[in-house]
Amino acid sequence: MPNDTTIDRLRAALRAAGIPATESDFAGIIEKGFLSRLPDVERLLDAVDHEQLPDMLDAASLPPAASPPNGGLPASDDPTTILGIASQLQRRTVSAVELAEQALERIAEHDAELNVFQIVMAESALADARAADAELAAGKVRSPLHGVPVAVKDLFDVAGYPTAAGSRIRAGVMAATDSTVVERLRAAGAVIIGKTRMSEFAYSPGSNNAHYGPTANPYDRQRDSGGSSSGSGVATATGMAFAAIGTDTGGSIRIPAAHCGIVGLKPTHGRVSLAGGFTLSWSLDHAGPMTRTVADAALVLSVIAGPDPRDPRTLRPAPDFTGGGLVAGVRNLRVGLVTADGSGQALAGPAELAAMQRAADALAGQGAIVTPIDVPELEELRLLNQALLAMEAAALHLPWLRTRLDDYGEFMRHRILAAFIYSPADVTRVQQARAALRRRVAARLADVDLLITPVVPGPAPALGVPTPTSFTGPWNFLGWPALSLPAGMGDDGVPRAAQLVARPWNEPLLLRAAFAAEQVLGRLTPSL
Repeated sequence: MPNDTTIDRLRAALRAAGIPATESDFAGIIEKGFLSRLPDVERLLDAVDHEQLPDMLDAASLPPAASPPNGGLPASDDPTTILGIASQLQRRTVSAVELAEQALERIAEHDAELNVFQIVMAESALADARAADAELAAGKVRSPLHGVPVAVKDLFDVAGYPTAAGSRIRAGVMAATDSTVVERLRAAGAVIIGKTRMSEFAYSPGSNNAHYGPTANPYDRQRDSGGSSSGSGVATATGMAFAAIGTDTGGSIRIPAAHCGIVGLKPTHGRVSLAGGFTLSWSLDHAGPMTRTVADAALVLSVIAGPDPRDPRTLRPAPDFTGGGLVAGVRNLRVGLVTADGSGQALAGPAELAAMQRAADALAGQGAIVTPIDVPELEELRLLNQALLAMEAAALHLPWLRTRLDDYGEFMRHRILAAFIYSPADVTRVQQARAALRRRVAARLADVDLLITPVVPGPAPALGVPTPTSFTGPWNFLGWPALSLPAGMGDDGVPRAAQLVARPWNEPLLLRAAFAAEQVLGRLTPSL
């Protein structure tokens, strides 16, 4: 619990910033524990070499990675996957209009109970589907996504629709143009079926939202779906869409994917444009696909990835993810299975550890070399990810905090107010710490090609309760690519998952390993 001096410091910082916080806010900040790890963060920042070059200037810390040999996408006739339904669309055994109608019917049947969609774009989706059918009938195939219903998180602009980003403040902000992600999906022929629910301004790893309500887990309605890409996870898992786009600042793609039993990929920072997406943290935000299979994730990533003049964070051309060795196998791949994270606590619950082991065994059975490894830096990475996120979010929200504080829901309000405990000097010190940690982690993992960790430390919590970002946040702080892979069911009837992590820019290897493991672990499907 923070002492009176800490609260007085926060009170003075908010007063200096012109933010009208109340004593009730300070009580809520203490109750929710938003300052509970502050001493640990300060201890880490105090240890930073004051002459360390900050990470923001440290391009050498993200070396390029070689792609594996081409292996191509596997053939599929599974009509619940993008690859499988694409072949049917192209053979004209099913129409894009039929798929859109089926998705809309599924939404109408289950959305009231699950609370998945912020906006259902029925009219425009059917119009786009009719256009896709006309092009396909004429022999024009844009991509395997042509005519396939997909959903996008409601922080991406879709022209003609509001982008609320889960908030009351932006509820009436209409988008004049498409975000780059939506633009690229449309160019590939995808049918945008709607915009999905999320936590307020994406600032929670749960579906808790004071304005629009939580999104229920499709396996157990009393449990949470995870956040902040809650609706995107449930829409994909339940067949309301074949895939969805989420964002991930501390785990917001991977956590819902784990709880909903689907594949969730956070690419390398800078791999996918965030132009036209409402920001949570400029240096931690990532966009990526949420799909039912690894091959579908590779396909969607191939559509949305690559440089964008609207977003200078997109650093380099994208390789061909769909031909990047998915079926090339994992023989002699060096895999590190994490056994300790520097916290001194048990890594995760028994079911989560078993899921990790199943993924490791699946790779080892195909020739990978699995070795236990301790990564004590994970504790520092998770603490500093939360600190940097707080600093950047506070800067972004400052004008609204001064003028529209009462329009924030309680959780978001208290979490963002607590962020003002950090000083201006801390902004640079955390970047210095990040530069040093990049090198320490790279050195520790020099002898492995892939890392396996838990995605989450325990099962999906009660509805509306956030999930810890213990194992997801570190890879946002470093910007490395990470994937949540379904790895069976727990005895409690909810999915379990393993997280696979690769070096920067090495999504082809990450997808290849995930695909190999998936062939053994199989897929999960909720019974609605």
